[in-house]
Amino acid sequence: MYRNIIKPLLDFLAAFTGLLLLSPFLLFLTLLLTIANRGNPFFLQRRPGKNGEIFRIIKFKTMTDAKDSDGNLLPDSDRLTATGKFVRKTSVDEIPQLINVLKADMSLVGPRPLLPEYLELYTPRQQKRHLVRPGITGWAQVNGRNAISWSKKLELDVWYVENLSFLVDIKILWMTFLKVIKSEGVNTANMATTEPFNGNN
Repeated sequence: MYRNIIKPLLDFLAAFTGLLLLSPFLLFLTLLLTIANRGNPFFLQRRPGKNGEIFRIIKFKTMTDAKDSDGNLLPDSDRLTATGKFVRKTSVDEIPQLINVLKADMSLVGPRPLLPEYLELYTPRQQKRHLVRPGITGWAQVNGRNAISWSKKLELDVWYVENLSFLVDIKILWMTFLKVIKSEGVNTANMATTEPFNGNN
């Protein structure tokens, strides 16, 4: 009952309330990022949701589209703006995903939605992460985030699916709050983003 009825209802109410209360701050940050990025303040990308169905995730954009002389994007660390560093460090870039929660593409808590190209790389057990809606935060995020291996991260996702409950969700939300306050596990050393998943790492 919690998984199919109560959790979706709580997600909707929390997302609606959060967006309403945070709207002045979000509007200000949107303007700030528009200036810092010299353009679009939002990052939209296709991600697989529950049962692998594709949706578009929305986040605040923390990097510019700066390119080298050959027209290739510069490394992530070179494109990360000062404003973007603050937004990412405080995890504020995740807040627009409340819109995805409102649309029932995502949940507050669940396995993080990864890239579509990873779908064919998962083992049958790892595929179980798609039995629930992806989340803004999850069990893997509060147990290492980008600092742990992909195999460990995916195993933690499956553990969440197999142990999903109200108390587990509350625990993850509380641990997420503490992680954000301490700015733990945001980036791997000297990298703006974690390395791609190749099925072996």
